[in-house]
Amino acid sequence: MLLPEDIVALARKVVEQNASAGRTLAIAESCTGGLVAAALTEIPGSSAVLDRGFVTYSNESKQELLGVREEIIDTFGAVSAACAWAMAQGALVRSRADVAVAISGIAGPEGGTENKPVGTVVIARAIRGSEEHEAEEHRLDGSSRDAVRRQAALIALELLLP
Repeated sequence: MLLPEDIVALARKVVEQNASAGRTLAIAESCTGGLVAAALTEIPGSSAVLDRGFVTYSNESKQELLGVREEIIDTFGAVSAACAWAMAQGALVRSRADVAVAISGIAGPEGGTENKPVGTVVIARAIRGSEEHEAEEHRLDGSSRDAVRRQAALIALELLLP
């Protein structure tokens, strides 16, 4: 097993419950760098659930691969509810998934500011056919890059449960 046990256990739940519900998923990741998609693919049978994952680390990749408008990043920043929501929407539009989750944040050790310190992570969920906007900013334990990424992955996986 490549990943921590708690992440794999939650990923197993996500795969099993979404398979039972007949739902497919797309993931748009920035600061987690593919960790959520990797966790899902640790689970046998994940191909029935995971449609695709996007690792959009740079602002340009968010724009090119997910269609995030430059004005959103310029106005609100890449680590914002507006950007994470646009990433989730973009993942839905560019996939066949029923549900998309997007993660953008500051894993550190550099990059934090007074308003957005290391550990600031925004996670959004978009559901096909729903106009509901769901994006939440979290202030995670920024003591290490690993801690931020691990916590963000766990929150994202929770949001993928039906």
